[in-house]
Amino acid sequence: MKVTNEDLDQLWKALRMLGWGAVALVLTAPLVAMQFTEEVNWTTSDFVFAGVLLIGGGAVIELVAWRVRNPAVRIGFSLFVVAIVALIWIEGAVGIFH
Repeated sequence: MKVTNEDLDQLWKALRMLGWGAVALVLTAPLVAMQFTEEVNWTTSDFVFAGVLLIGGGAVIELVAWRVRNPAVRIGFSLFVVAIVALIWIEGAVGIFH
């Protein structure tokens, strides 16, 4: 079975929807959790940091995807950006590289 550019385009569309849905979920999950437990205690600056990081990463992916037509390159670049965002998130949360 050969993977065509049309197949990769369909995958790209699905990944975009999943990505923006994940951003929304990650930003709303702590807000909801804070209503039920005292163990989750995000400040306004935490939400701003998370929003800038996640929305900024998504915007970079969208910008590059808008310019790059090769679906395989789009997906590869997106995975790279997601990895960088994850590393920054982890560093902000627990300070692995501190």
